Amino acid sequence: MMVPMNRNAVLLALLLTTSRGPAIAQSKAPTAPGRHLVDVRSSIDASLQPSYLSLPAKMPTPAPLAVILHTWSFDHEQRDSTVEAAAQARGWILLAPKFRGINDHPRACGSPIAQQDILDAVAWVRHHYPVDRRRIYLLGLSGGGYMTMLMAGHHPEPWAAASAWVGISDLPTWYTAHAGDRYGAMMRACFGAGPAESAAIGAEYRARSPLTYLSRRQAVPLDLAAGRFDSTVAVSHTLHAFQAIAPGIVSDADVDALAGPGPGLSAPTPSDTAGDPGLGRRIFMRRRYGPHRVTVFEGGHEWLAGAAVAWLARQRKH
Repeated sequence: MMVPMNRNAVLLALLLTTSRGPAIAQSKAPTAPGRHLVDVRSSIDASLQPSYLSLPAKMPTPAPLAVILHTWSFDHEQRDSTVEAAAQARGWILLAPKFRGINDHPRACGSPIAQQDILDAVAWVRHHYPVDRRRIYLLGLSGGGYMTMLMAGHHPEPWAAASAWVGISDLPTWYTAHAGDRYGAMMRACFGAGPAESAAIGAEYRARSPLTYLSRRQAVPLDLAAGRFDSTVAVSHTLHAFQAIAPGIVSDADVDALAGPGPGLSAPTPSDTAGDPGLGRRIFMRRRYGPHRVTVFEGGHEWLAGAAVAWLARQRKH
């Protein structure tokens, strides 16, 4: 059902004008190793927002913090055993915030309040635990990759590095590809209509799109990865994100070659054909620009979480 325009306008005004800064207290901070459900009071609407916090058995002082963001149609109850095991083995604190859950209502889907929920949760962890501020990492798959890029571009301050896999970089473009399926219906539930319905709605789609914020001035090192044969989020989303932060490194012809059905790049560079044992897949493209890199691998709508964690572990904030 379409949400009335005036309701959307009122909600947006509320979200943009009522932030009071990060909240740092609510739940009692657990001390035992393991996975704990904690609540953090939103600094925007004062509601208690849940997150899962996993504490390692051996936690260094200070400890790295990894923030894993759930996918488009899930919430904080979603789990990834590879990331959890890697965080435990490395002595990382692992945080899985809800940030308003499934993307089927106006306060989800990259809204200002969803973004602030993530910042509030990180502030809460930093208040209660000895977090290494040089090693606060962000990672996500699909809708989590979308939110990872959005946070790294729009709120770069906390992050040492971010790894986004098969993420959506441009919501209007993704809506066009999915207007007739459930993802299109979910976006209409979030925004009230498709982006072409009005200038205001189109502007709101763009305001929640990572491409609006990614640029060559990107401060947070980004690891962007896409499966070449992804039928849910086209590989072009990842490549266009990399183009925004690394002009001239990936051409439009490269994007067309990898998004099409052919063999791939007509003139690959040495880095495009080099193997990566940590990835364990054929690579169609691997390019770097400063601290950033992009990878197009043989696969679909998926991630190789171990490779994401391994890349993050090498990053430090200066």
